[in-house]
Amino acid sequence: MKIKSFILFNVVLMALCYGLSNLPVQADEEVRYVAIGDSYTIGTGVAPKDAWPFLLVERLNADGIKMSLVANPSRNGWTTVEALRWELPVLHKSNAAFVTVMIGVNDWVQHSTDERFRENFAALLHDILWEMKDSKKVLVVNIPDFSVTPRGAAFASGRDAARGVAKFNMIIAEEAQKHGIEVVDIYSVSQKMGTDPSLVARDGLHPSEKGQALFAAEIYPSVKALLK
Repeated sequence: MKIKSFILFNVVLMALCYGLSNLPVQADEEVRYVAIGDSYTIGTGVAPKDAWPFLLVERLNADGIKMSLVANPSRNGWTTVEALRWELPVLHKSNAAFVTVMIGVNDWVQHSTDERFRENFAALLHDILWEMKDSKKVLVVNIPDFSVTPRGAAFASGRDAARGVAKFNMIIAEEAQKHGIEVVDIYSVSQKMGTDPSLVARDGLHPSEKGQALFAAEIYPSVKALLK
């Protein structure tokens, strides 16, 4: 009888924990947010306060959703390899309630194969979901089309960057779909940098303050919907 009671207690406890992990965020509860990524997420070319994760938090707070960016371990030039090695440990220590993932451009620039990129990206999502326990607490943002910027060709090594990045974005979408994770398409939005110079930072490659704001505006509705 004691054994049966113990088993029943554990089943109820597991169900309760699972249910609590999937509860919607309460209006008075601050959402601890971690941004996983590379130069696009850390905001290379602009001040830290003008990077899209910071702008996203500002807009959500203004809209009554309390959020704090507790960590942005992204770095310029980092690939999925560095994200697995250096960014995941930050997430594990953060007690985060929400995560965005925007990485992969440097994998392509550094000639990663499709197979290797898929393997690393899948591993990254797997570990993030292990930490978060809920696919609705994770949002993936795909890779911008850097080929349209003035210096984009310098990083393509003679290859078709637009086509290559689009292929990596297909892999990102496929791996995210396996886990029920939503993907925001920044690739299409980023192509506006090819016709509007004001969207490009002084380095001729990354989004300017205006470009980062454009990214934040595109990402914002999906984050708001997930948190609601």
